[in-house]
Amino acid sequence: MGNLSPIHLDTYKPLREVVFDVLRSAITNGALKPGERLMENQLAEQMRVSRTPVREAIRKLEQEGLVVMVPRRGTYVADLSIRDINEVFEIRTALEVLAAGLAAERIREEDLEELERLLVEIGEHIEHGNMELLVDADIRFHDILFGATHNKTLAGIISNLREKITLFRTLSYSYPGRAKRSLEEHRRMVEALAQRSPILAQQLARKHMENAEQTLLQHMSETTVTKPNPSEE
Repeated sequence: MGNLSPIHLDTYKPLREVVFDVLRSAITNGALKPGERLMENQLAEQMRVSRTPVREAIRKLEQEGLVVMVPRRGTYVADLSIRDINEVFEIRTALEVLAAGLAAERIREEDLEELERLLVEIGEHIEHGNMELLVDADIRFHDILFGATHNKTLAGIISNLREKITLFRTLSYSYPGRAKRSLEEHRRMVEALAQRSPILAQQLARKHMENAEQTLLQHMSETTVTKPNPSEE
């Protein structure tokens, strides 16, 4: 298991949130490897905290898709392959492009206003380096976009991918500069929606997905986060 530094409580955050941030960072930067088993007692010992905040942090990491809990076997860092990424982005890109086009035709003014507010909120989270709130705001941004299609079936389909999409968001946003570039991409998408331009909205949505996928692949390449899929060898 990767070596973690002891935690020094020089922040206003509760201990469980500090532990969560440390573990999340260790996973996204490759210090904790995909497929690696996470032992609560060892993690607690390395960070010099009790097991309770470690247990709480692991539960949150599971919700983000960064770890998986296997019954009777334990908890492991989520293991991804390039094929996983390609397959999910093939589906997500198609859905996002469709949603952008429909939203440009059907979005209400109150939804546009909420997207504008979220752009400001996302910018603030980027400025303060708050990854958890940034990912949450990004999820809400895309939820509003899908809701603006007024197509419940479409929104339901994308929700089935939420776990992996959240994991991909976290890894992608941890790459230097990606969060700011993504914010600008979001801003251009909102402008296209406000102009009621389906074609432009679809083009921007597709480019946004392509950039997100390429950034994720680059991040994983540099941190050796990925393992080859046996079927690809």
